Amino acid sequence: MGRTLGLDVGERRIGVALSDPTGTIASPLTVMPAAPRTCLGGELERICREREVERIVVGLPVCLDGTEGSAARQAREFARWVADVTGRPVELWDERLTTAEAERAMIAGGMRRDRRREAIDKVAAQILLQCYLDRHAAPPPESGPPP
Repeated sequence: MGRTLGLDVGERRIGVALSDPTGTIASPLTVMPAAPRTCLGGELERICREREVERIVVGLPVCLDGTEGSAARQAREFARWVADVTGRPVELWDERLTTAEAERAMIAGGMRRDRRREAIDKVAAQILLQCYLDRHAAPPPESGPPP
């Protein structure tokens, strides 16, 4: 599958996660300011080049009832921009509840509140990316009786 970059886009910050080379395991990478876009575009392009990223997944904030609001429209526009800037294929992935799940996991791990604030965006990106990777994993080879 190759490396995949996951982006959890917020108004002020973007959480970034990266898969391993096999496209199996997602790890939190960094948090970047969402603006200005000129700096963001250069940083995303650099990460893609240095980390040999083949595809990018952008979180799509769908409402709990499955509808899309203004945040989803902004995510779609952002995904188009990322594809243009990086030259990589970009997919959108439902990110419902990833931030809440990230916070629960960090609390369960005993992380202090001030540290959670620093890490929540990249952990949310990791959860988003891991869900994507799990859904797109190749099925295990069929095992039959030994020859």
